[in-house]
Amino acid sequence: MNTTSVRPLRALGAATAALLLTGLLAACGGAADPEPIVPATLSAQSDAASPPAGASPSDDASPSAGAETFSYAGRTGATALDLLLEADPSAEVTGEGENAFVTAIGGRAADDSKKEFWSLSVDGEPAQVGAGTLETEDGQEITWTIETY
Repeated sequence: MNTTSVRPLRALGAATAALLLTGLLAACGGAADPEPIVPATLSAQSDAASPPAGASPSDDASPSAGAETFSYAGRTGATALDLLLEADPSAEVTGEGENAFVTAIGGRAADDSKKEFWSLSVDGEPAQVGAGTLETEDGQEITWTIETY
């Protein structure tokens, strides 16, 4: 076999794997903080708006099964994962600390067979670190959305 024709394929496979790993690590996280917090919105619409920071809780604040998007306000000193677990104690996470990976929110699990994962964003921008590492600030909008790779 000619090895020069295999090298570009290996490089392409490695690049694809690196991009996938980067996306998956964006949903990583850490340990929970037991303090209760802010309202959260769980919605089946991918463009759902969440309440502004400091808004009072409503019926929209509790998780509902099958949702595609989950949003809540940031809080200075708390990580995105701390706040997720406060807003939805039923959220499922594998791993711990900075290696935690969110697999289900509001009863909606990411479906591996459909290549889905829960993606984390802050103020509409993809997170650059995992949820357990991402320190939030008052006034930020933290959003989890089902995405595919």
